[in-house]
Amino acid sequence: MSESTPINQNPQSTEAVESPTSEAADRTAKTRQLLGMKGAAPGETSIWKIRLQLMKPITWIPLIWGVVCGAASSGNYTWSLENVLKAAACMLLSGPLLTGYTQTLNDFYDREIDAINEPYRPIPSGAISVPQVVTQIVFLLLAGIGLAFVLDLWAGHEFPNITVLAIFGTFIAYIYSAPPLKLKQNGWLGNYALGASYIALPWWAGHALFGELNWKIIVITLVYSLAGLGIAVVNDFKSVEGDRQLGLQSLPVMFGINTAAWICVVMIDLFQGLIAAYLVSIHENLYAAILVLLILPQITFQDMYFLRDPLANDVKYQASAQPFLVLGMLVAGLALGHAGI
Repeated sequence: MSESTPINQNPQSTEAVESPTSEAADRTAKTRQLLGMKGAAPGETSIWKIRLQLMKPITWIPLIWGVVCGAASSGNYTWSLENVLKAAACMLLSGPLLTGYTQTLNDFYDREIDAINEPYRPIPSGAISVPQVVTQIVFLLLAGIGLAFVLDLWAGHEFPNITVLAIFGTFIAYIYSAPPLKLKQNGWLGNYALGASYIALPWWAGHALFGELNWKIIVITLVYSLAGLGIAVVNDFKSVEGDRQLGLQSLPVMFGINTAAWICVVMIDLFQGLIAAYLVSIHENLYAAILVLLILPQITFQDMYFLRDPLANDVKYQASAQPFLVLGMLVAGLALGHAGI
Protein backbone atom coordinates (compact mmCIF):
# COMPACT_ATOMS: atom_id res chain seq x y z
CA MET A 1 0.00 0.00 0.00
CA SER A 2 1.41 3.38 -1.01
CA GLU A 3 1.47 6.40 1.27
CA SER A 4 -1.11 8.16 -0.87
CA THR A 5 -3.69 5.44 -0.31
CA PRO A 6 -6.02 6.35 2.57
CA ILE A 7 -6.58 3.80 5.29
CA ASN A 8 -10.28 3.28 5.95
CA GLN A 9 -10.69 1.46 9.22
CA ASN A 10 -14.51 1.53 8.97
CA PRO A 11 -15.76 0.21 5.64
CA GLN A 12 -19.25 1.52 6.50
CA SER A 13 -18.06 5.11 6.91
CA THR A 14 -18.49 5.99 3.23
CA GLU A 15 -22.12 4.94 3.33
CA ALA A 16 -22.60 6.89 6.55
CA VAL A 17 -21.24 10.03 4.90
CA GLU A 18 -23.27 9.59 1.72
CA SER A 19 -26.54 8.68 3.41
CA PRO A 20 -27.57 12.17 4.60
CA THR A 21 -26.90 13.55 1.12
CA SER A 22 -29.02 10.89 -0.54
CA GLU A 23 -31.78 11.40 2.04
CA ALA A 24 -31.74 15.15 1.41
CA ALA A 25 -31.90 14.58 -2.34
CA ASP A 26 -34.81 12.20 -1.83
CA ARG A 27 -36.67 14.77 0.27
CA THR A 28 -36.04 17.43 -2.38
CA ALA A 29 -37.34 15.18 -5.14
CA LYS A 30 -40.46 14.37 -3.13
CA THR A 31 -41.07 18.06 -2.43
CA ARG A 32 -40.73 18.80 -6.13
CA GLN A 33 -43.20 16.01 -6.83
CA LEU A 34 -45.76 17.42 -4.41
CA LEU A 35 -45.42 20.95 -5.78
CA GLY A 36 -45.58 19.76 -9.39
CA MET A 37 -42.08 20.87 -10.29
CA LYS A 38 -39.54 19.59 -12.77
CA GLY A 39 -37.15 16.97 -11.39
CA ALA A 40 -39.70 15.19 -9.22
CA ALA A 41 -39.48 11.64 -7.87
CA PRO A 42 -41.95 8.87 -8.72
CA GLY A 43 -43.47 6.43 -6.27
CA GLU A 44 -46.00 8.46 -4.26
CA THR A 45 -48.89 6.26 -3.07
CA SER A 46 -51.10 8.68 -1.10
CA ILE A 47 -54.06 9.52 -3.35
CA TRP A 48 -54.42 12.98 -1.77
CA LYS A 49 -50.79 13.84 -2.39
CA ILE A 50 -51.18 12.59 -5.95
CA ARG A 51 -54.27 14.77 -6.42
CA LEU A 52 -52.33 17.75 -5.05
CA GLN A 53 -49.47 17.00 -7.42
CA LEU A 54 -51.90 17.14 -10.35
CA MET A 55 -52.95 20.61 -9.23
CA LYS A 56 -49.31 21.86 -9.24
CA PRO A 57 -49.33 24.14 -6.16
CA ILE A 58 -46.20 25.92 -7.38
CA THR A 59 -48.33 27.48 -10.15
CA TRP A 60 -50.91 28.96 -7.76
CA ILE A 61 -48.60 31.67 -6.48
CA PRO A 62 -48.72 34.09 -9.47
CA LEU A 63 -52.52 33.95 -9.61
CA ILE A 64 -52.90 34.51 -5.88
CA TRP A 65 -50.56 37.47 -6.30
CA GLY A 66 -52.63 38.70 -9.26
CA VAL A 67 -55.64 39.02 -6.95
CA VAL A 68 -53.52 41.21 -4.63
CA CYS A 69 -52.54 43.41 -7.60
CA GLY A 70 -56.17 43.74 -8.66
CA ALA A 71 -57.25 44.72 -5.16
CA ALA A 72 -54.47 47.35 -5.16
CA SER A 73 -55.45 48.74 -8.58
CA SER A 74 -59.08 49.12 -7.46
CA GLY A 75 -57.96 51.86 -5.08
CA ASN A 76 -60.70 50.78 -2.67
CA TYR A 77 -59.07 48.06 -0.60
CA THR A 78 -58.96 48.71 3.13
CA TRP A 79 -57.58 46.47 5.87
CA SER A 80 -60.82 45.31 7.44
CA LEU A 81 -61.53 41.73 8.50
CA GLU A 82 -64.26 41.41 5.88
CA ASN A 83 -61.97 42.59 3.08
CA VAL A 84 -59.21 40.20 4.19
CA LEU A 85 -61.71 37.31 4.10
CA LYS A 86 -62.99 38.40 0.68
CA ALA A 87 -59.45 38.59 -0.69
CA ALA A 88 -58.60 35.18 0.79
CA ALA A 89 -61.70 33.64 -0.82
CA CYS A 90 -60.76 35.20 -4.18
CA MET A 91 -57.23 33.79 -3.80
CA LEU A 92 -58.72 30.36 -3.12
CA LEU A 93 -60.79 30.76 -6.28
CA SER A 94 -57.90 31.87 -8.49
CA GLY A 95 -55.25 29.55 -7.04
CA PRO A 96 -56.18 26.12 -5.69
CA LEU A 97 -59.58 25.82 -7.39
CA LEU A 98 -59.35 27.27 -10.90
CA THR A 99 -55.58 26.96 -11.35
CA GLY A 100 -55.87 23.46 -9.89
CA TYR A 101 -58.63 22.75 -12.41
CA THR A 102 -56.49 24.12 -15.25
CA GLN A 103 -53.41 22.12 -14.30
CA THR A 104 -55.35 18.88 -13.80
CA LEU A 105 -57.10 19.36 -17.14
CA ASN A 106 -53.78 20.07 -18.81
CA ASP A 107 -52.22 16.91 -17.35
CA PHE A 108 -55.23 14.91 -18.56
CA TYR A 109 -54.78 16.06 -22.17
CA ASP A 110 -50.97 16.00 -21.96
CA ARG A 111 -50.63 12.45 -20.66
CA GLU A 112 -48.97 11.26 -23.89
CA ILE A 113 -46.41 14.06 -24.03
CA ASP A 114 -45.77 13.75 -20.28
CA ALA A 115 -44.95 10.09 -20.83
CA ILE A 116 -41.99 11.39 -22.88
CA ASN A 117 -40.98 14.54 -20.97
CA GLU A 118 -42.06 13.85 -17.38
CA PRO A 119 -42.92 10.16 -16.96
CA TYR A 120 -43.06 10.59 -13.16
CA ARG A 121 -46.25 12.69 -13.51
CA PRO A 122 -49.27 10.99 -11.86
CA ILE A 123 -51.17 9.96 -15.00
CA PRO A 124 -48.38 8.51 -17.18
CA SER A 125 -46.83 6.79 -14.14
CA GLY A 126 -50.17 5.07 -13.40
CA ALA A 127 -50.37 6.55 -9.90
CA ILE A 128 -53.96 7.70 -10.52
CA SER A 129 -56.65 6.39 -12.89
CA VAL A 130 -58.27 8.44 -15.66
CA PRO A 131 -61.77 8.31 -14.04
CA GLN A 132 -60.28 9.68 -10.81
CA VAL A 133 -58.68 12.52 -12.77
CA VAL A 134 -61.98 13.35 -14.52
CA THR A 135 -63.75 13.46 -11.14
CA GLN A 136 -61.14 15.90 -9.85
CA ILE A 137 -61.53 18.14 -12.90
CA VAL A 138 -65.33 18.32 -12.52
CA PHE A 139 -65.16 18.94 -8.77
CA LEU A 140 -62.65 21.80 -9.09
CA LEU A 141 -64.63 23.36 -11.94
CA LEU A 142 -67.95 23.34 -10.07
CA ALA A 143 -66.36 24.46 -6.80
CA GLY A 144 -64.62 27.35 -8.55
CA ILE A 145 -67.72 28.63 -10.33
CA GLY A 146 -69.76 28.19 -7.15
CA LEU A 147 -67.28 30.23 -5.09
CA ALA A 148 -67.20 32.93 -7.80
CA PHE A 149 -70.98 33.27 -7.51
CA VAL A 150 -70.71 33.55 -3.72
CA LEU A 151 -68.13 36.33 -4.13
CA ASP A 152 -70.48 38.23 -6.45
CA LEU A 153 -73.24 38.01 -3.85
CA TRP A 154 -70.80 39.06 -1.11
CA ALA A 155 -69.65 42.08 -3.11
CA GLY A 156 -73.24 43.06 -3.94
CA HIS A 157 -72.76 42.91 -7.70
CA GLU A 158 -75.88 43.44 -9.80
CA PHE A 159 -74.06 41.73 -12.67
CA PRO A 160 -72.09 38.59 -11.70
CA ASN A 161 -68.69 39.88 -12.88
CA ILE A 162 -66.56 37.36 -11.02
CA THR A 163 -68.72 34.41 -12.08
CA VAL A 164 -68.42 35.47 -15.72
CA LEU A 165 -64.65 35.82 -15.31
CA ALA A 166 -64.47 32.34 -13.76
CA ILE A 167 -66.47 30.80 -16.61
CA PHE A 168 -64.39 32.66 -19.19
CA GLY A 169 -61.16 31.54 -17.52
CA THR A 170 -62.22 27.90 -17.42
CA PHE A 171 -63.18 28.12 -21.11
CA ILE A 172 -59.73 29.51 -21.98
CA ALA A 173 -58.15 26.72 -19.93
CA TYR A 174 -60.18 24.15 -21.85
CA ILE A 175 -59.33 25.40 -25.34
CA TYR A 176 -55.70 25.80 -24.26
CA SER A 177 -55.37 22.11 -23.41
CA ALA A 178 -58.07 20.24 -25.31
CA PRO A 179 -58.54 19.44 -28.99
CA PRO A 180 -59.60 20.53 -31.52
CA LEU A 181 -58.29 24.06 -30.77
CA LYS A 182 -55.56 23.11 -28.24
CA LEU A 183 -54.03 26.58 -28.22
CA LYS A 184 -50.83 25.28 -26.66
CA GLN A 185 -49.97 23.71 -30.03
CA ASN A 186 -49.19 27.25 -31.20
CA GLY A 187 -46.36 28.91 -29.32
CA TRP A 188 -47.76 32.43 -29.70
CA LEU A 189 -51.46 31.87 -29.02
CA GLY A 190 -50.91 29.28 -26.32
CA ASN A 191 -48.34 31.24 -24.38
CA TYR A 192 -50.34 34.46 -24.59
CA ALA A 193 -53.42 32.63 -23.30
CA LEU A 194 -51.27 31.32 -20.46
CA GLY A 195 -49.72 34.71 -19.74
CA ALA A 196 -53.11 36.45 -19.70
CA SER A 197 -54.52 33.74 -17.43
CA TYR A 198 -51.66 34.24 -14.98
CA ILE A 199 -51.70 38.06 -14.97
CA ALA A 200 -54.92 39.57 -16.36
CA LEU A 201 -57.63 37.17 -15.14
CA PRO A 202 -56.81 37.14 -11.40
CA TRP A 203 -56.07 40.87 -11.60
CA TRP A 204 -59.55 41.47 -13.05
CA ALA A 205 -61.12 39.32 -10.34
CA GLY A 206 -59.37 41.20 -7.54
CA HIS A 207 -60.22 44.57 -9.08
CA ALA A 208 -63.87 43.62 -9.65
CA LEU A 209 -64.21 42.36 -6.08
CA PHE A 210 -63.23 45.71 -4.55
CA GLY A 211 -63.96 48.20 -7.34
CA GLU A 212 -65.46 48.68 -10.80
CA LEU A 213 -63.67 46.75 -13.54
CA ASN A 214 -63.19 49.06 -16.55
CA TRP A 215 -61.73 48.90 -20.02
CA LYS A 216 -58.54 50.79 -19.09
CA ILE A 217 -57.64 48.16 -16.51
CA ILE A 218 -58.54 45.39 -18.96
CA VAL A 219 -56.31 46.84 -21.71
CA ILE A 220 -53.38 47.64 -19.39
CA THR A 221 -53.35 44.14 -17.90
CA LEU A 222 -53.64 42.54 -21.34
CA VAL A 223 -50.53 44.49 -22.37
CA TYR A 224 -48.82 43.39 -19.15
CA SER A 225 -49.78 39.82 -20.09
CA LEU A 226 -47.41 40.04 -23.07
CA ALA A 227 -44.62 40.01 -20.48
CA GLY A 228 -46.40 36.94 -19.09
CA LEU A 229 -46.14 35.40 -22.55
CA GLY A 230 -42.37 35.59 -22.17
CA ILE A 231 -42.57 33.91 -18.77
CA ALA A 232 -44.76 31.17 -20.26
CA VAL A 233 -42.14 30.50 -22.94
CA VAL A 234 -39.61 29.68 -20.20
CA ASN A 235 -41.71 26.61 -19.37
CA ASP A 236 -41.45 25.35 -22.97
CA PHE A 237 -37.73 24.64 -22.75
CA LYS A 238 -38.21 21.66 -20.44
CA SER A 239 -40.39 19.84 -23.02
CA VAL A 240 -38.68 20.55 -26.34
CA GLU A 241 -38.07 16.90 -27.21
CA GLY A 242 -41.63 15.79 -26.52
CA ASP A 243 -43.05 18.83 -28.35
CA ARG A 244 -41.01 17.98 -31.44
CA GLN A 245 -42.12 14.36 -31.42
CA LEU A 246 -45.81 15.25 -31.08
CA GLY A 247 -45.76 18.21 -33.47
CA LEU A 248 -46.44 20.98 -30.94
CA GLN A 249 -45.22 24.32 -32.27
CA SER A 250 -43.70 25.83 -29.15
CA LEU A 251 -41.35 28.76 -29.70
CA PRO A 252 -38.18 26.70 -28.96
CA VAL A 253 -39.36 24.18 -31.59
CA MET A 254 -40.25 26.87 -34.15
CA PHE A 255 -37.24 29.16 -33.74
CA GLY A 256 -34.60 27.03 -32.04
CA ILE A 257 -33.34 27.23 -28.48
CA ASN A 258 -31.23 30.39 -28.66
CA THR A 259 -33.63 32.51 -30.72
CA ALA A 260 -36.58 31.48 -28.54
CA ALA A 261 -34.61 32.44 -25.43
CA TRP A 262 -34.04 35.93 -26.84
CA ILE A 263 -37.70 36.29 -27.83
CA CYS A 264 -38.61 35.28 -24.29
CA VAL A 265 -36.41 37.85 -22.51
CA VAL A 266 -37.27 40.68 -24.92
CA MET A 267 -40.99 40.12 -24.32
CA ILE A 268 -40.50 40.06 -20.54
CA ASP A 269 -38.45 43.27 -20.45
CA LEU A 270 -40.12 45.27 -23.23
CA PHE A 271 -43.68 45.09 -21.98
CA GLN A 272 -42.76 45.78 -18.39
CA GLY A 273 -40.91 48.81 -19.75
CA LEU A 274 -44.02 49.92 -21.64
CA ILE A 275 -46.06 49.71 -18.44
CA ALA A 276 -43.44 51.87 -16.72
CA ALA A 277 -43.71 54.39 -19.58
CA TYR A 278 -47.49 54.44 -19.16
CA LEU A 279 -47.10 55.16 -15.45
CA VAL A 280 -44.94 58.15 -16.36
CA SER A 281 -47.66 59.32 -18.76
CA ILE A 282 -50.21 59.39 -15.92
CA HIS A 283 -47.70 61.19 -13.66
CA GLU A 284 -46.99 58.24 -11.37
CA ASN A 285 -43.26 58.84 -11.72
CA LEU A 286 -42.13 57.31 -8.43
CA TYR A 287 -43.94 54.04 -9.15
CA ALA A 288 -42.51 54.05 -12.69
CA ALA A 289 -38.98 54.45 -11.32
CA ILE A 290 -39.47 51.59 -8.85
CA LEU A 291 -40.77 49.38 -11.67
CA VAL A 292 -37.70 50.14 -13.80
CA LEU A 293 -35.44 49.30 -10.85
CA LEU A 294 -37.22 45.95 -10.57
CA ILE A 295 -36.66 45.22 -14.26
CA LEU A 296 -32.87 45.65 -13.96
CA PRO A 297 -32.19 42.54 -11.81
CA GLN A 298 -34.37 40.51 -14.19
CA ILE A 299 -32.08 41.54 -17.05
CA THR A 300 -29.07 40.60 -14.92
CA PHE A 301 -30.41 37.09 -14.22
CA GLN A 302 -31.34 36.67 -17.87
CA ASP A 303 -27.71 37.24 -18.78
CA MET A 304 -26.31 35.17 -15.89
CA TYR A 305 -28.53 32.12 -16.33
CA PHE A 306 -31.18 31.95 -18.99
CA LEU A 307 -29.46 33.22 -22.13
CA ARG A 308 -26.34 31.16 -21.43
CA ASP A 309 -28.17 27.84 -21.14
CA PRO A 310 -32.00 27.99 -21.16
CA LEU A 311 -32.35 24.20 -21.01
CA ALA A 312 -30.26 23.79 -17.87
CA ASN A 313 -31.07 27.06 -16.13
CA ASP A 314 -34.81 27.56 -16.71
CA VAL A 315 -35.80 26.75 -13.12
CA LYS A 316 -32.86 28.67 -11.64
CA TYR A 317 -33.74 31.71 -13.75
CA GLN A 318 -37.41 31.61 -12.75
CA ALA A 319 -36.54 31.33 -9.06
CA SER A 320 -34.12 34.27 -9.32
CA ALA A 321 -35.97 36.67 -11.61
CA GLN A 322 -39.69 36.10 -11.16
CA PRO A 323 -39.90 37.63 -7.66
CA PHE A 324 -38.88 40.95 -9.21
CA LEU A 325 -41.52 40.60 -11.94
CA VAL A 326 -44.33 39.91 -9.49
CA LEU A 327 -43.20 42.77 -7.22
CA GLY A 328 -43.34 44.98 -10.30
CA MET A 329 -46.94 43.88 -10.88
CA LEU A 330 -47.86 45.05 -7.38
CA VAL A 331 -46.07 48.37 -7.94
CA ALA A 332 -48.11 48.87 -11.13
CA GLY A 333 -51.31 47.93 -9.32
CA LEU A 334 -50.63 50.42 -6.53
CA ALA A 335 -49.85 53.11 -9.11
CA LEU A 336 -53.11 52.50 -10.98
CA GLY A 337 -55.08 52.57 -7.74
CA HIS A 338 -53.34 55.79 -6.67
CA ALA A 339 -54.11 57.39 -10.04
CA GLY A 340 -57.74 56.30 -9.90
CA ILE A 341 -57.60 54.51 -13.25
